[in-house]
Amino acid sequence: MNLNELTILEARTLLDKGSITSVELTESCLARIKEIDKKIHACLSLARKEALTEAGLADKRLRAGERSPLLGIPYLVKDNILTKGLATTAASKMLENYIAPYDATIIAKLRAAGAVLLGKTNLDEFAHGASTEYSYFGETKNPYDLKRAPGGSSGGSAAAVAANMCLFALGTDTGGSIRHPASFCGVVGMKPSYGKLSRFGLISMTSSTDVPGVIAKTVSDAALVTELLAGADEQDATSTSEAFHQVKDWTQMTVGVVKDFQSSGADGAIIKKIEQTVHWLKEQGVKVIDINLPHAKYGVSVYCIITPAEISSNLARFDGLRFGFHDDKAENLAQEYLANRGGGFGDEVKRRIMLGTYILSAGYHDAYYLRAQKVRSRIIEDFTHAFNQVDLLLAPTTPSCAFKLGSQSGDPLKMYLEDYFLTPASLAGLPAVSVPAGLIGNLPFGLQIIGPKFGDLNVLALADACEQEFGRLAAPEL
Repeated sequence: MNLNELTILEARTLLDKGSITSVELTESCLARIKEIDKKIHACLSLARKEALTEAGLADKRLRAGERSPLLGIPYLVKDNILTKGLATTAASKMLENYIAPYDATIIAKLRAAGAVLLGKTNLDEFAHGASTEYSYFGETKNPYDLKRAPGGSSGGSAAAVAANMCLFALGTDTGGSIRHPASFCGVVGMKPSYGKLSRFGLISMTSSTDVPGVIAKTVSDAALVTELLAGADEQDATSTSEAFHQVKDWTQMTVGVVKDFQSSGADGAIIKKIEQTVHWLKEQGVKVIDINLPHAKYGVSVYCIITPAEISSNLARFDGLRFGFHDDKAENLAQEYLANRGGGFGDEVKRRIMLGTYILSAGYHDAYYLRAQKVRSRIIEDFTHAFNQVDLLLAPTTPSCAFKLGSQSGDPLKMYLEDYFLTPASLAGLPAVSVPAGLIGNLPFGLQIIGPKFGDLNVLALADACEQEFGRLAAPEL
């Protein structure tokens, strides 16, 4: 086994024994990136020199007897999370030359823990997409089939983990952007409860649903990183010190199967896997009941109103005057704004800005945005009612396996529907994980486990049990 193929926990054991060094582990990951990323295009930039320096410092700490979970562990970061001294582009021409002046809080925590930052991963521009095709720097390909999309918007991070370029990666999830690519790429994708991980240093998309999260090879690895990064941050008013719920024995949990999702057009093989999972759970003594979320079917519609509205506000700061893409040929300020934003943003970003501006305009705010917020409240109420009956919910992650590159990029509505099973949990701020459940043909797919607010560890406990039952997917051959 090459060192880059190790899980975090496997590497941890070897590092602590002195059987390997962090430098050796980091070099193995960098060599893997050099070998295959030209095929996948998961990475936008590498910090090769800096990574080896950090690995060397980690080895010194290890030789001095220090022991901590992520000390010396190499990772990659989605390029909409600020990393001091390194490019942070959000995969946009607008920020092509932007160097972050400070670290996001979650990056600062990882640096303190001794984790080794390898570089930045590709995404849909400003995280607007579900395929990682809307990147200014070119599309990312699925490691299981290079003609197919890796999902998005954290497609670069998911593809990198699946291809063993790193031991874990960070992504962001606004309406499914960690879970969706995790399902397509056959890895674990954990979206934490809103507020558990600081959003300080994230380039905002939809502030009311944005969360950073973890993409990993195993559930145990995802749980380890999630717990380390959790906690209140005085620089993020939306963060919370609320503790995770006490972990329950998963065999003593009550699991609800979301019937509204099962009847909504998911691939038959995915529905069959849910049925098989239900049968296995019952064999383990787990109580399983059907649950209805009557307003979940409006999740995408609500998301497609609230998200552009918040995007239009959040992206107003990118005017090309203080930083970012600047067209110096304009003759006046109005032309300058038009040229900077028109030239700096891609089509999907401009589409969402215009839609959001329209939604928030006089005469339409109440008809669209306010009404969407009311339906969002109903979705939250549905989940509250459900979690009065069950501990966790089981649902598909995506309606199907990875689609072919280019097959949906010309149809925004079809692309938005990729998040049909994902947006309700995001709108409610709930923890959710996608765990690999097998292959359809040669393509991975995941099952989604959703928990009540701050029930993150219970979500991961059931996901771990499922992982043990399903087995880990073999890494794709490239």
